[in-house]
Amino acid sequence: MKVFVTGHKGYIGAHLVELLKEEGHEVTGCDTALFEGCEWEDCVPADRDLLLDSRVVSLDDLAGHDCVLHLAAISNDPMGDLDPNITFEINRDASVRLAKLSKQAGVPRFVFFGSCSVYGQGEKLDLDENDPLNPMTPYAISKIDSEKLISPLADDSFCPVYMRNATAYGFSKMLRTDLVVNNLLGSALAYNEIRIMSDGSPWRPLIHCRDIARAAIGFMQAPADKVRNLAVNVGGNNDNYQVKDVADQVKCLIPGADITFTGEVGVDPRNYRVNFDLLAQVLPDFKLSYNLVSGMAELHQKMLEHGFDAADFESDQFVRLRTLSKRMDRLELPTAKTTVS
Repeated sequence: MKVFVTGHKGYIGAHLVELLKEEGHEVTGCDTALFEGCEWEDCVPADRDLLLDSRVVSLDDLAGHDCVLHLAAISNDPMGDLDPNITFEINRDASVRLAKLSKQAGVPRFVFFGSCSVYGQGEKLDLDENDPLNPMTPYAISKIDSEKLISPLADDSFCPVYMRNATAYGFSKMLRTDLVVNNLLGSALAYNEIRIMSDGSPWRPLIHCRDIARAAIGFMQAPADKVRNLAVNVGGNNDNYQVKDVADQVKCLIPGADITFTGEVGVDPRNYRVNFDLLAQVLPDFKLSYNLVSGMAELHQKMLEHGFDAADFESDQFVRLRTLSKRMDRLELPTAKTTVS
């Protein structure tokens, strides 16, 4: 297949391009290189690189592709809060525009990367796709708005599907330490202290970043009548954890590290435990390749190999918010593109 991937130079995109290439697909990557210089290891390149903002993708760019895998976004709550207007412009408006263009270009499959954060402050535990949504941040609102606005485009010739991904963690060649699992592990290595900024009680569903990429390929290849216009929670029922449970697992890897509750963010109202039964129904052959124990062990080993320390933890390289804050001017709407063969 010929696959168009937006945000291919990011934390999940690095895995996605590698997996697609391993399966023999032809990959067009579309990315602004906003986080250039944040690489931890060399990434597998796309067959064709477009240095291009998703807001200005054209019909010609999309023509001839079999699927769009749309990752590009301001990618979590803190970054979304930095400038809500830009968050909505990129995460919602550009996503809807891209879906419309994809349909016009004759691309039959559109896979949208969303988030379980749309559940926000869950009214109950084990939330499924039919439960009420309670998005609490511009990031989460932008994701559910996109689902609603893309949905009317679905028909026999155009199959959008919406991934509501659990919270990502784990090793990537584009490492991030601003995700809860990676952050707690990084803190332990940097300071011998596992710093929890809340009281540790909120529930989070977790999934390894490579498993998100694998699931996306599953949705790309699934029969259209099984996934058309469907929102699906992506994760595992056994992979819901309270933040304090994650800290306990970090301590198993680094026994000398102390667990500290700093309380600096107060009570975190985002609290959601999620049910993933639908995923098993629509992608029956898909199984998670990591759990928290194996995924964290892999990341720990990689951090040791790289000599990860306090300087790394405090640097801009692995914290997207710090890098983004210094490059906000690069989010001004571009008018030109560069193609790298």
